[in-house]
Parts: sequence; C-alpha cells; structure tokens
Amino acid sequence: MFDLVIRGGTLVDGSGEAAREADVAVQDGRIAEVGRVSAGGREEIDAKGLTVTPGFVDIHTHYDGQATWDPNLSPSCYHGVTTAVMGNCGVGFAPVRPGQEDFLIQLMEGVEDIPGTALHEGIAWSWETFPEYLDALDRLRFGMDLGTQVPHGSVRAYVMGERGANNEPATPEDIAQMAAIVKEGMQAGALGFSTSRTIAHRAISGEPVPGTFAAEDELFGLGRVLGELDTGIFEVAGAGAAGEDVAAPKAELDWMRRLSAEIHRPVTFAMLQVDSAPQLWRELLEISAEAVREGAQVFPQVAGRPFGLLIGHQTDLNPLSDRPTFAKLMGLSLEERVARLRDPDVRRQILSETPAEPSPLLSQLGKFFPMGDPPNYEPSYDDSIEAIAKRAGKDPVEVLYDRMLERDGKELFLVPALNYSELIADPIREMMFHPRAALGLGDGGAHCGMICDASIQTFMLTHWVRDRTRGERVPIEFAVKRMTKDTAELYGLSDRGLVAPGLKADLNVIDTDGLRLTAPVMVRDLPAGGKRLMQRAEGYRATVVSGEVTMRDDEPTGNLPGRLLRGCR
Repeated sequence: MFDLVIRGGTLVDGSGEAAREADVAVQDGRIAEVGRVSAGGREEIDAKGLTVTPGFVDIHTHYDGQATWDPNLSPSCYHGVTTAVMGNCGVGFAPVRPGQEDFLIQLMEGVEDIPGTALHEGIAWSWETFPEYLDALDRLRFGMDLGTQVPHGSVRAYVMGERGANNEPATPEDIAQMAAIVKEGMQAGALGFSTSRTIAHRAISGEPVPGTFAAEDELFGLGRVLGELDTGIFEVAGAGAAGEDVAAPKAELDWMRRLSAEIHRPVTFAMLQVDSAPQLWRELLEISAEAVREGAQVFPQVAGRPFGLLIGHQTDLNPLSDRPTFAKLMGLSLEERVARLRDPDVRRQILSETPAEPSPLLSQLGKFFPMGDPPNYEPSYDDSIEAIAKRAGKDPVEVLYDRMLERDGKELFLVPALNYSELIADPIREMMFHPRAALGLGDGGAHCGMICDASIQTFMLTHWVRDRTRGERVPIEFAVKRMTKDTAELYGLSDRGLVAPGLKADLNVIDTDGLRLTAPVMVRDLPAGGKRLMQRAEGYRATVVSGEVTMRDDEPTGNLPGRLLRGCR
C-alpha cells in the first residue's frame, strides 16, 4: 500500500508533453508510480475532472524575514507553490554584525516595502554569519521548501561597514573578504548570490543598496566563487531594470554574459518592458540568445503580467490625499472613511479643492484601471478612468472619486509602470516564449503596501491558459513547464519540477475549470499589526509537499513537511 495515491486526474507532468490521464502514487516522500496504479493508498485523492501538476517552483521571493515567523509563507502557499527561493535583489538578513540589524531592516523596508515595525517585531535574531542564518532556518518547519541566496548588500555592509553602505569602491582586500563570505555561504547551502544595481532600489533612508555601483572587479571577484565551486546562480536586479536609465541594460548584459562565460554558471537578470524604450526588451532577448554561442548562460527573468501599483482607499498611496478635506479623514477606519466620503457635501467639498501640487497620479488617469473582482490585469485604454470619463462626458477626477468607493471602498486600481504598452502587441507573451526566459519576479513576501504579484502561478492558469480574450492564450503544458521544470532546473533543483518516478512528491491537484483568482485585499496580519496586500485563490483541491498534503481546498492543513534547501540536488 502506498502512502498516497492521486487517482484519475489529467496529468500535466511539467515536461511540456501533452496532458494525459494518469494516477500518481507516492511513497516515503517520493513519486513511486505514474500511470495505472492498482495498489491502494493510505490516503487517496479522487482527481477525476481535475488537473495534476508538479508543485510550482517560485524563484523570486523575499520571505527572508517572514520565514522566521510564518511557516505557511503566505500568500505563495495559496497558489500552488511548493518551493520558494528568497534572498533576491541583493537584500537579506545575513551576514549581520551585532548592532547592524537596523540597517538591514531599513534596506529591506526601502527596497521591498516590508514594514520595518513588522521586521523588528517578527525577527528573533540568533545569527551573525550566513551559515548561522541557514542553521536558524534549518530548525524551522514550513509548508513548502525554502532556498536562499547570499545577498550582496548584507555582505558588503558586513565587510566594509559604512564604506560599504555608502557605496564606496571596494579595495582588493575588501573583495577578498567578501568572496570568502560568499564561499562560506555557498558551501553552507546557498543556491546562489544576488545583487542589485538599479537606483530604484533604495533603503528607507533614500540611499542606494550597497553594491549598486560595484565595479567589475568586485562583481567578478564574487562571481568567481560560483565558478570555483561549480555551483549556484548569479541573480541581478540590473541598472535600468525599472526604466530609470534606458542605456544601462545593454551595458549590464555585456558584463553579465562575460561573467557567465568565464565562470560557467548561469546569470539571471530582471527584465521588464519600459515605456521610455518600449522595444529594448527585444534587444535584450536577442543578446541573451547570442550569448549562448559564447558559452554564456544568461537568463532574462520575466513577469507574466504588467508590473504596477495598486491604488485605492486600502493602500499607502491615494490620489486624493493632498486635498485638505480628504486628508482630515485619513485617520478614520476604512468603513468610517467610506461612509464620510459618500456624503454629498463631503464629496462636493473634496472635488472643489485644488491642491497647490496635485498628486502626480492624477496625470496618469489614462493608465488608471479599475481592477474589479475577479481582477483584470490586461486592460485596454478603453478601461481607463480617462476613457470612462470621456464616454460619460464627466470630469475624470469625479469619475475616479466615485469608482474608488465601489466594493465598499475596497476597489483597487492598477496603475502599470512596467510591462504595459498599448503600442506593441503581446510583449509579455513573446517574452515568456523566449527560449532563455525564466518566469519570476512575483516578489512573494514583499511590496506589502502597493503591489501584490505573488499570485502569478494562479494567473498563468486562469488568464493565460483559460480566460484571455485580447490575444492568444498559451497551452497549459507550456505554462506548467515554465513554473516547474524550467525554474527548478535553473536553480539546480533537479529532484523536482516533474511528475516522474523517483522525484520528490511535490504536487498540485487543481480544478482548472473552476480556478479563480480573488481580488487583493489589505490585511493586518504581520507582526506589530503591520499591513500587507493579500491575494488568494479558489480551486486548489490539494497541494502536496514531500508526500504530505499541506493545503486542502485552499486552506492550510497544518502539515509542515517543508525544509530549508541546502545547495543544488
């Protein structure tokens, strides 16, 4: 008798091959049989009419602090993720010298918009070195497996102190010390090394992340550690990634391809479409493909939907907050504020006020899209507040005011900053189909106040596979492969990502016909009452990690078989 048998499901096994009906048997945390399973199971799941996939491998999260207090790692647990990789973008919490903890919290708060109060309250510091941090994580249990990377910002601050924090040039001695720490971290089990070079990433003080302006001798000195050990990936949030410098990405890709060719290790970098150079992403994809001929392994990391702010009465940014009458209501609860805003006299007063410096958001009402429920992440101009106002012959700010009060004031508006251009058809789809593309950038655990993209796995299955109307959809076999086998292989995790005998029993059983992505809502469930946007899904009948059911009917079961990943496998 097997530990678990999933019977009669439509198996999308992660290989990209056509879906087929099959049973899946699990024994001792591994997949034992796939096909027609005659033996019984101590537990059985009837998957007739449902889809069975490998567990999803999310390579871009920021659970570095949350992992110390939240064993479920939400919201990723609600979207079929069974392996998460954190330590991205050069920020993390190890190594750390005693007394330096506040600095690392300020980095994470500024770069990833995680409330500092929550990090102060939630993290029980019990480490200094990176191996000690891994030991602390190793003592914990999770609802999914968790891997991490050595963050450049923490290493630089640890070795160089204020010089490192202030982005002063590193000396050869500094680089040697940093390389030793990276080596120590990799040998202890890190999956890679990460760095940030975009000036969009700043500490809460406004200072760029340590390493933002690192010279090639520093970058190559640290990257060579991966080549020496023949393990790990080099992850980069590159200069110009957020559109702040359209000349920078090609220069960044030049050193990345040379580094990868030298150390024979993969390099992955964040790539998004920017309005100021809407065709640049195509050039970067071409360069990445050309680099293969030089022996380089360069993987653009792409997002499956527009990257933008979520704006509304729940979020940190509000386009009406600079109006005196509205500002007086900001201290009220959402329910109280919405009730006051519905008062015709209050409405009239707020709309009549003209601030000395109107919110810059109000100049973007042509890209201000009501999301609705279920949320719409691929709007057209006709869906914008500006277009709605034109059709109605009304003032757009007046239309915005009224629409913001919908759904009891919980309506959110998508304001896409990246990966959105009406000038080019299907840039996201074209990115995803590029042979070197890696699907990521969901930022689970981060951007608590204005962004919520950790639901990308569910979005792939609902929007891209099933519901899309504005263009071509994608086959479910392609979408699943991109989220399982491809991401697992990129990070050297070849024991998962496929449903095949002998591999790790990380699985999803999904009602793909009934799968639904819910609208994001603001919750206050972080330590110290910190708030964050939360987005859940409906339709995951079961998520299995190492053979144990961790989620059933969209809720955690309490089983915590997830462990810290130490190194490639």
